[in-house]
Amino acid sequence: MAQENDIVLIYCENKPLAFARIEEIFPDIKKDWFNVKLLFLQLPLQTVIWTLKDVYINGENFTMNSKKMKLELVVSPEDKTEPNITDNNQKKNKSLKSSKTISLADYKKNKNHNK
Repeated sequence: MAQENDIVLIYCENKPLAFARIEEIFPDIKKDWFNVKLLFLQLPLQTVIWTLKDVYINGENFTMNSKKMKLELVVSPEDKTEPNITDNNQKKNKSLKSSKTISLADYKKNKNHNK
């Protein structure tokens, strides 16, 4: 089940509509229903509260104003596969050795000094 702080993709009539973060899930007054507070990740930022059953939060289709809706949990591409821990650590170590850290404070200081 999608949980608080998860990102979901909202579909309307089988078309992707918007991304939202689940801010809060709390029980509704109706048995087996939940209030889901969503922060739409678009400008301007907006929050809404939808009253949904747990199966709808888990991705089953539902209707809203006679339109077919669906929430789909967004999974980071890095999380889709189980990486080999040893390989992953080796990649991180190689990238750390080959990367160069740039201090923004030093960059600004040098840029202002060269004027």
